[in-house]
Amino acid sequence: MGVSVSKFRYFGDLDKEKIEDKDLSKALLMVLDVPNIARVDVPNFQNFAEVLKIDHHPYEDKMGEVEWVDETASSTCQMIIELIFEAKFRLTEEVAKNLFLGVVSDSDRFLLSYTSTKTFALIKKLIDKVNLDFTKLYPLLYERPLDEIRFHGYLSQNLQVTKNGFGYLQLDNEIIKEYNVDNATASNMINDFNFIKEVLVWSFITYDERTGIYKVNIRSRGPIINEIASKYGGGGHKFASGVRTEVKDDIDKLIADLDAACKEYKK
Repeated sequence: MGVSVSKFRYFGDLDKEKIEDKDLSKALLMVLDVPNIARVDVPNFQNFAEVLKIDHHPYEDKMGEVEWVDETASSTCQMIIELIFEAKFRLTEEVAKNLFLGVVSDSDRFLLSYTSTKTFALIKKLIDKVNLDFTKLYPLLYERPLDEIRFHGYLSQNLQVTKNGFGYLQLDNEIIKEYNVDNATASNMINDFNFIKEVLVWSFITYDERTGIYKVNIRSRGPIINEIASKYGGGGHKFASGVRTEVKDDIDKLIADLDAACKEYKK
């Protein structure tokens, strides 16, 4: 079933507060890279005329009449590249740059298991279409200030690893302030710890004092983790998931469950 976008009003990129003041009866909400309604970061979700979802996570919630979910895709950006070519939409160099960076970052430089020959074929077509000089784009993803490099060292030095192969680190706000980074920095670095021989599953846990929310990023090299994350209101991929919770006890239980999953996996 298709959606005719001509009947919708375009509000552009608005802050959540501004959306609350708009008449959404003729508005189309496009939800990208989000599997469940709880993670859609806009108010009045139910007031939009239509919802269109494009996502590569395991299916969770139905959001609208038009939903395209492909768990085999490396990223939602890969799916959008495919859509552009199939629908023969105009592709600019700027759009190509952003889509390339989206695929590279979500596939962790094509290292993750859901990278496929289709991924490489679409990326090649993208590069050829606009003659993209992709080597100049990598600093946008990987260049870091010295404070973040030193913070990376702190993560490495203080990662706690259980005998079952679960590595984790809870970061308080004093450490975040000491290294002059923000709460998102640890989550941005989590894939850097992908090849530690003794670690099967690893997690960084941060606390946002402003919102009162614990943010947990989880990665795995074997045990299935998204089912565990879903117990605590989170979710994601089998080997890359996350949780957000206001309940401190949930963190302790989540750590115990992830450690138990590593123990079971090693049997």
